[in-house]
Amino acid sequence: MNPLLDFSGLPRFDAITPEHVAPAIGSLLAENRAVVQRLSSEEVAATWGDFVAPLTDAGERLSRAWGIVGHLHSVKDLPPWRDAYNAMLPEVTSFYSDLGQNEALFAKFKALAASAEYQQLDTAQRRVIDNDVRDFRLSGADLPPSLKPRFKDIRERLAQLETKFSENLLDATNAYSEHVEDESWLAGIPADVVAAAAAAARAAGRSSGWTFSLRAPSYHPLLRYADKRELRQRMYRANAIRASELGPAELDNSPLMDEILALRFEEARMLGYANFAELSLVPKMAESPAAVAAFLREIAAKARPHAERDVAELRRFAAAELELGELESWDLAWVSEKLQQNRYAFSGEEVKQYFPEQKVVEGLFRVITRLYGVTLAPDQAPAWHPDVRFFRIMRGESLVGRFYLDLYAREEKRGGAWMDEAITRRKIAAGKGAGVQIPVAYLNCNFPGPVAGRPACFTHDEVITLFHECGHGLHHLLTQVDELSVSGIHGVEWDAVELPSQFMENFCWDWEVLSGMTAHADSGAPLPRELYDKMLAAKNFQSGLDTLRQIELGLFDLLLHSEPPQPGGVAEVLARVRNEVAVLQPPEWQRFPHSFSHIFAGGYAAGYYSYKWAEVLSADAYAAFEESAASAGSVLDRATGERFWREILAVGGARPALDSFRAFRGREPSVDALLRHSGMISA
Repeated sequence: MNPLLDFSGLPRFDAITPEHVAPAIGSLLAENRAVVQRLSSEEVAATWGDFVAPLTDAGERLSRAWGIVGHLHSVKDLPPWRDAYNAMLPEVTSFYSDLGQNEALFAKFKALAASAEYQQLDTAQRRVIDNDVRDFRLSGADLPPSLKPRFKDIRERLAQLETKFSENLLDATNAYSEHVEDESWLAGIPADVVAAAAAAARAAGRSSGWTFSLRAPSYHPLLRYADKRELRQRMYRANAIRASELGPAELDNSPLMDEILALRFEEARMLGYANFAELSLVPKMAESPAAVAAFLREIAAKARPHAERDVAELRRFAAAELELGELESWDLAWVSEKLQQNRYAFSGEEVKQYFPEQKVVEGLFRVITRLYGVTLAPDQAPAWHPDVRFFRIMRGESLVGRFYLDLYAREEKRGGAWMDEAITRRKIAAGKGAGVQIPVAYLNCNFPGPVAGRPACFTHDEVITLFHECGHGLHHLLTQVDELSVSGIHGVEWDAVELPSQFMENFCWDWEVLSGMTAHADSGAPLPRELYDKMLAAKNFQSGLDTLRQIELGLFDLLLHSEPPQPGGVAEVLARVRNEVAVLQPPEWQRFPHSFSHIFAGGYAAGYYSYKWAEVLSADAYAAFEESAASAGSVLDRATGERFWREILAVGGARPALDSFRAFRGREPSVDALLRHSGMISA
């Protein structure tokens, strides 16, 4: 009767409540412990059918149910769901810690890897076994018994700290609002943002005025367009000190960060690594922290002259045209927008009116159909919010996958944009509903929703974000791998997992794509070619600054996890990296690390460099479509798309990512396409 235990179809979001979590997860944990105990016995042979398959079956039921709970914790973070998630988090973490240290299971995986049967298994199955042997070692299975309890404590404590970091950030974001009664303070702010602020004020019980928040649809356009400098300064400061010691003590992430870093360092040393960065890179493409640092510094050296020119232009323009003698951090987005409008004669707000939600989604689906020969159509399924839409993907008459699309920001939804799995493709054995399990994905964004009867319109950056997350979704949904552990995004090296997502971003700059996915929100007119040409001319506007910002984050993350943690070390490392890389320095009171959830709560610890690393691969992959366009007349070339699907998306984690890239491109990756796309070298 517990809907969390119903694995016969899609998650039953219309029936699942927080009260279902403890009994369902408790039952699945007991089931998995019984399976592990049985498979650990000497009577069970170390074979694929007798050992790996039943362990996978039991593990999937637990991961699917807990995945639903985790998803609802992210998109519906209200007290009942937060309490239900946190109540079971220690038990779930404890189970996986024990599983990773189970010497009997580890011995059987090693025995299977050394057996004659291993040679008879297919490539995906061998990859599963190899990954499991590696992961058991990284989970402490080789540790002496005296150290295992401490290792388990570290894993459990880290799970709690990382969850708390994310919760503090969400609560700190929601805790601040800026209410405006003077209409003159609204000068420059887009009408839809003002309308949303008025609606927020009424929802808060105010009879007049406008209320702005730190959530992305309110904060980012305000920083970019508000002419009132004091308003920008207030909002910038509130955002910059979120979840730090400069705000409410109960939401301060400072002690969490220090403890997280100390525990990660201790974990790495227990496993025989010099630091957490070394440990983090074991399952990734990059060979060593030194190789990553060299890669980041090489890109920084190429970007720095461009970034210095960007800053010089901003300062000259701010002084000459805007009468700003000193350029402050809360001025940067506003001055950049004014400079872009001055140079290219268009604004981001003007462009936004050509991207109503429905046309954008239709255009995205058209790209997918052209590239991969599949069709996408609306479908029906229970969801966690009325705004969530559901779609199916078909190849001919065959169902390929399905996904939820949750586009709008809400107070109870964590920030950012992300893709996650609901169900993963796998082959199900006879007697258990034999056949192939159809994958299902969640695609989540934080865009502004419809206001005052007008459709939601997206900035071009938001369109790019949607394409990005859809790229992750396609990686999960279009896989042809039947083994759960390497199907879709499973088993893909972390520094390659952004390849399909960043690859999709490139299509947002193609005229054929954009001209078919735009219609002005008022007139219905498509994007004018003249405006597109201006957008294209401005594509690499401040690309040097943007690149250095990404390098700064990646290098900070890498060095932070490469050195023994010290009290106050976070601020010291960040200052050192900024002195080396940055061409603009924020105020000393800025507390960016306290909201850097990617590395403190999101799985990117010592891995944030992956965005830039994978961008090399994705730009080079897209260059193949540019080359095809020279003869085929379109970057939406079906033959090249088929090859990308077959060699990248379809194989998932069943082989090393570099092998997949070589199979698609026919050579090693080159950085030239990335530099060309960023305007740092000529075509």
